[in-house]
Amino acid sequence: MNKFSTIFLVSLVLGAMGCHAQTDQKEGPWNNHKAAVVLTYDDALNVHLDNVVPALDAAGMKGTFYVPGNALPLVERMDEWRTIAQNGHELGNHTLFHPCDGSLPGRDWIQPDQDLSKYSFSRMTEEIRVGNAFLKAIDGKDQRTFAYTCGDKIVQDSSFVKAISGWFTAARDVVFRIEHQGELNPMEVGSFVAMNQTGDELIAQVERVRKEGGLLVFLFHGVGGEHNMNVSREAHNQLVEYLQTHEDEIWVAPLVEVAQFF
Repeated sequence: MNKFSTIFLVSLVLGAMGCHAQTDQKEGPWNNHKAAVVLTYDDALNVHLDNVVPALDAAGMKGTFYVPGNALPLVERMDEWRTIAQNGHELGNHTLFHPCDGSLPGRDWIQPDQDLSKYSFSRMTEEIRVGNAFLKAIDGKDQRTFAYTCGDKIVQDSSFVKAISGWFTAARDVVFRIEHQGELNPMEVGSFVAMNQTGDELIAQVERVRKEGGLLVFLFHGVGGEHNMNVSREAHNQLVEYLQTHEDEIWVAPLVEVAQFF
């Protein structure tokens, strides 16, 4: 084989390798995936540390945990929350005292001290700002996301969304919608509230977003108990297993990370 034939053959081989490498690459808008899923958990419950984190870690996934500053499981198990943050989970701001608007129908359970309808605008924004400082003292991080308590955004007839927008990468709403890149509002990211669904029903939501190529944010409270808005541990773990099986198409990450692709 002469010199020119050798060069030609090498070029063909390298060209074939390049085509193969391009074929193997993932494609998609969500960190080179077709769709994205964010698993969020509200109110710093014991079951989050006991049931959720072990399941996520075993599957190689990380979630976002929205923690009110006054939650007893946060105060009593501070070292464990600090550890999960160090291991890649996000501790999201959920205010200090979880105020909700007690003037709305069906809100009789709200205590007077946590009644958002009795807050001033500055009290609410300061509570959120101090919540960031509190969480930074736990995890040392400057970037995080926020979750509106009970989905409420109005204080004294004014929305506080714009006032806090510079403090967060994104904020999670409680209104259900599948989000699409370039079309969503980072400060009002829709979510699917999980309550009493079976594993198959949770998976059906993921299959929908998988087909559409969008973003789905799950909102969990209890997982295996501890909250009246609850899904079974088995249903949650079935969802996690499904996501792990389809990790080549579906990116699962904390909201603070996924927000980089909005």
